[in-house]
Amino acid sequence: MAAKLKNMSLLSQILIAFVLAILAGIIFGPGITVIQPLGDLFLRLIQFIIIPLIVSSLITGVASTGSMETLGRIGGKTILYYIGTTFIAVSIGLIAGFLFSPGTGVDISTSQAVPEATETEGVVSILLNIIPTNPIESLSSGNILQIIFFSIFIGIGITMVGQKAEPVHRFFDGFAEIMYKITWVIMKLIPIGVFGLLAPIIGEYGMSVLMPLIKLISVVAIACIVHALVTYSFAVKTFAKMNPLKFFKGIAPASLVAFSTQSSSGTLPVTIKSSEDNLGVSKKISSFILPLGATINMDGTSLYLSVAALFTAQAFGIELSFAQILIIVLIGTLGSIGTAGVPGSGLVMLTLVLTTLDLPLEAIALIAGVDRFMDMFRTAVNITGDASGAVVVNATERQLDDSTYPDNANS
Repeated sequence: MAAKLKNMSLLSQILIAFVLAILAGIIFGPGITVIQPLGDLFLRLIQFIIIPLIVSSLITGVASTGSMETLGRIGGKTILYYIGTTFIAVSIGLIAGFLFSPGTGVDISTSQAVPEATETEGVVSILLNIIPTNPIESLSSGNILQIIFFSIFIGIGITMVGQKAEPVHRFFDGFAEIMYKITWVIMKLIPIGVFGLLAPIIGEYGMSVLMPLIKLISVVAIACIVHALVTYSFAVKTFAKMNPLKFFKGIAPASLVAFSTQSSSGTLPVTIKSSEDNLGVSKKISSFILPLGATINMDGTSLYLSVAALFTAQAFGIELSFAQILIIVLIGTLGSIGTAGVPGSGLVMLTLVLTTLDLPLEAIALIAGVDRFMDMFRTAVNITGDASGAVVVNATERQLDDSTYPDNANS
């Protein structure tokens, strides 16, 4: 039996753990929370590797481009792709929100405590705060956006200096290889982590919390699935000439981990491994695009924000103006840059959206009870979108230099 499990693919192990977690949560109820330390252990191991992995892989990825021209080309394609898919995601969320009206008929009376409204930063402040005043402090506090800024500029500096900076490049290249190996060891524990994280959620909430807001959860889930199947299928088929079935099968291990952990940043090691091993993305592309995408590309979160904003307006009987809808599109598209890739960050962004639109913050008390379930779908979409961007950019770069990229990038 042990030998069969050892030879079983990672995806199969994750699926088994996923099903067992649901069954255990239903059977044992709140008592299953005794296994929560297994999930906490996995998350701590992921958090342990995430910052050194981002720093080493980004510096190596940027420095490996070889020239500022190549770096600018890859970076430009990445940003354009991510902004484009995020805009589409927000649009799909709005269409789904208007079509299915998830807030209509919802009982807005609730005994839950309303989260205190916090002061939210504007777009300018978010952009300025990307630049660290003390990179060491950014590393110690785990400010991912500032860490990415710092790492990219170190990589750019290595590229500009050239030969004299080669020892620094080799150091970070070796450091990245060490982190990849440590990541490989931790990935063996994914099924245990999935079971330890998912079972307590099912056991604690069950179906009781889902029923009153099942329509909202369904609209978000359906919209996320539609966005993934339509947008990403079209992108990888059109720009990368890859069979969409191959793409979704290849990224499935990372999607399932994202679904269970609700953390784009925490899933990054699995996303990198799945993209390189299953989708043929070169290490040069994956080490640059995927850490960037895990922080600034939040298609699922942006889609969720548009649905949640419409849900709030409908639940409180408020008619949104065309200008307010445009604000939702703007915040949803650009606001993902400031959204942390950690569980629950969508609620923070939702506070910004509702405050900007002058919608009642009491809606957060309604949504918070089921946010964890919607977070699963939107995080899975987030990392799937990251991988689709890596596949598309990898294919377009491969056309420029076939010898640089693996042959299995296409199907």
